Amino acid sequence: MAPAAQLLSLPNARPYAFQFPLATTALIIIDIQRDFVDPGGFGSVQCGNDEIFSKARAIVPTVKKLLDLFRSVGGHVIHTREGHQPDLADLPAAKRLRQISSPHGHHTMGIGDQGPMGRLLVRGEYGHDIITELTPWPGESVIDKPGKGSFWGTDIHRVLLARGITHLLFTGVTTECCVTTTLRECNDRGYQCCVLDDCTQGFDVQQVTTSLDIVSGQDGLFGFVGNSTDFFAAINESEAHLTPPSTPPLLNDDGLPPIDELVSRYKKGSISPAEVVNFVFDRIEKYKSVDPAVWIHLEPREKVLEAAEKLASRYSGKPLPPLFGVPFSVKDTIDVNGIPTTAACPQYAYTATFSAPAVQHVLDAGGIFIGKVNLDQLATGLSGCRSPYGITHSVFSEKHISGGSSSGSSVSVGARLVSFGLATDTAGSGRVPAAFNGIVGFKPTKGTVSAKGLVPACRTLDTITVVAPSVPDARKVWRIIAQHDRDDPFAKLPHTLPTWKVDFRGPRLGGFTFAVPPASSLEVCTNAYQDLFAEAVQILRSCGGRLVEVDYTVFEVAGDLLYEGALLHERMTCIGLEFLQTKLEELHPVIKALFGGALASPPSAYDVFRDQALQIQLTRKAQQTFDILRGGIDVLVVPTTTQHPTIEQMVADPLRLNSKLGTFTHYANVVDMCGVNVPAGMYVDGSGTTLPFGITLLGGSGYDAKVLDIAAVAEETFKEVFAKS
Repeated sequence: MAPAAQLLSLPNARPYAFQFPLATTALIIIDIQRDFVDPGGFGSVQCGNDEIFSKARAIVPTVKKLLDLFRSVGGHVIHTREGHQPDLADLPAAKRLRQISSPHGHHTMGIGDQGPMGRLLVRGEYGHDIITELTPWPGESVIDKPGKGSFWGTDIHRVLLARGITHLLFTGVTTECCVTTTLRECNDRGYQCCVLDDCTQGFDVQQVTTSLDIVSGQDGLFGFVGNSTDFFAAINESEAHLTPPSTPPLLNDDGLPPIDELVSRYKKGSISPAEVVNFVFDRIEKYKSVDPAVWIHLEPREKVLEAAEKLASRYSGKPLPPLFGVPFSVKDTIDVNGIPTTAACPQYAYTATFSAPAVQHVLDAGGIFIGKVNLDQLATGLSGCRSPYGITHSVFSEKHISGGSSSGSSVSVGARLVSFGLATDTAGSGRVPAAFNGIVGFKPTKGTVSAKGLVPACRTLDTITVVAPSVPDARKVWRIIAQHDRDDPFAKLPHTLPTWKVDFRGPRLGGFTFAVPPASSLEVCTNAYQDLFAEAVQILRSCGGRLVEVDYTVFEVAGDLLYEGALLHERMTCIGLEFLQTKLEELHPVIKALFGGALASPPSAYDVFRDQALQIQLTRKAQQTFDILRGGIDVLVVPTTTQHPTIEQMVADPLRLNSKLGTFTHYANVVDMCGVNVPAGMYVDGSGTTLPFGITLLGGSGYDAKVLDIAAVAEETFKEVFAKS
C-alpha cells in the first residue's frame, strides 16, 4: 500500500500531471446503474441510439479493474445513483416534463413511467440499482441523488469531509451530464478533480469530447483529464519502491494493532476473529490483577467466540465490513440488547430490550462486543472514583485517577484490552479520562450521533463519544456511528450542519488558524501542565498552525453554567427527580452530596429562563468564533485538563478538584462544540511517576471533520517530535 504522505502522479493528464495522495483521494463512480447502461432503462430512452448507447456499457470492464485495484490498496470509494422517491415528491416539474415535451424529440417515456426494469429512475426499482459487476462493498458510500449533480438533496459533501478527502478521480456516466456536473460542483468546493477519459462515456460523442475539453481547458479551468493506464502504472511503481515492512506478530505485548491493520490481516486470512477474541480475553484476565474495576459486565468468552465464529461464517468469501472482527467496549450507560444497564448505580439498573443505534451500527459493521465498563455513578464526575463497582486507575499509575466519567472505557482502550470504546461526554467525560490514559477521546457534535438507548445525564448536552488509540481509529468508528436518527428528538437535521471549502494541500501545507486561552486562564494548571501546553502550542505552529487571539470570555462564562446554573437541575430531571428523592441515601457519597445540595436549593422559573437565554446568547457568540469567512478560527486549543491528581487527593477533595479538572471541558456541549483529546507529551510528577499530557482541539458545531483533519496532523507531529527526543 502506498504511504499516506506519498504523492502519486498521472503524468499524461491534461493540462499537466495530476498529483494526488492516495490516503485522501476517493474514486467516485457516477451512476453506473442498470437504468443508465442496460437496455430498457432510462439511459436507452435518453440516448435514442442503440449503437451509441452500447458504448456506455463498454467502459465497465475498465472501471471494474480500476475499482478492484482501488479496493486492494484501501482507497476510498463513493458510488452515486440518480433516482427519485416512489411518490416523485423530489422530482421538479421542469426535469419531469422538459424533454418529453419537445415537439420533435425522441423521448416517449419519462421519469416514473413503467419500463422493462420497473419504473424509470425510481428508487427501489430493479433498474435503479448499481450493476452487479460494481456492487458496492460494505463501508463504501452510496449517494442517492435526485439531480444530475451529486450535491443537491444529498450529504455527499459531508461524506467527503468526514473521510478527509481532498482529491477525486471521476468515472461513470454520462460524461456530458452527471459526471461533469458533479465534477464542477466539487471544483467549486475546493477538491482537486480528475476525470479518467477511458472510464467515462456518454450518449453524444461530440458532447463527451467537448465536456472533457472544458474540464481541462484554460489551464485546468475545472480540473484534470487523465487515463486509468497512468493510475495502474502509478500504483505499481509506488509498490515497487516500497521497503517491505517488518511483520512482527500481530498479537503481542503491545496489544491489538490499528483497526485497518487488523481488518487487513483478516482479509489475508492470516488471523481469525476467534484468535483475536481469545487474545483479548487473555489480556483482560491478566489485567484484572492490575486493575479489577474496569468491567461491570464481561461477556462469557464462549459466547463471544460463538459470535466471532458466526461473523466469520457470515462473511466467508465475501467483502468484509469496516469493523470486521474488531473488539470494543461499551460504557455502562449505553444500552446493549439483553444486557443490564446500571449507570454504575445498582438501584437504577434495568435490562435493555434493544441496542442503542450507535452500538447497533458498530455491530452491523462487524464489531465484536466484549462487555460493559465502569464509570462514575450516573455519569456524574470526571474522576473515576465514584463507582460502587470499584475505583479504576490510570494505566500509567495505580496511584493516579483514571478520569471519568468514562473511566472504564478509557482504561479498556489505554490498556489495549479492546480496539476502541463507545463512551459518553456531557461535561468532559470522554476527553479527561482519555488524556489521563494517553489515548484519543473524540466528542462529536451533539445531535449527530443518536442518543437513543443512552441513560441521560443531561439530555440537551449528552453525546456518545469514541475513545481509541489514535485519531484515524477514532475517525473510522465515528464515521460509522454518526448516522442521522429521525426518531431521536435531539438529533440535528443533516442539512443544518455546516460545510466548508476544502484545501487540497491539507492542514500541514495549507495551514490552519488556532487560538488558546489567555495566560490568566491557564494559571489554574500545574506548572508542568503549563510548560507542556506551551511546548504543544509551538509544535502546532511548526506543522501549519497560525496562532491568533480570540475573546475567550464567552467560553469561561459558559463553563460556569454547567454546575452553577439551572443545567444541574436539568441533569437531575433527566436522572429522575423521584428516583433521586427516594434513593438519595443509597447513592455514592459524593453523588449524594452533589445532588442533595441541589435538591435543597431548586432554581426559580426566573433562573431557568435566564440561564436558557444566556446559553443561547453564548452559543451564538461561540459559533461566531469559528466562522472562518468572517475572521474566525479553525480550532480552539486548550489543555484537556489542569492536573493529574492521585486517587488519594481526589477522594479527599472530590467536588473542588472535579470542578478544576473540568475547567477546559465543561463549556463544550453548553455552547455546542465538538472536540478531540490528543496525547501531547509525557512528564514526571513530583513522586517520580511518568504520566501523559493531552490537549483538546475544539471546533464549532458540525466541524467535526475539520477538527479531526487538524488533530491527525497534530498527532503525527507530536509523535515525530517525541521520537527524536
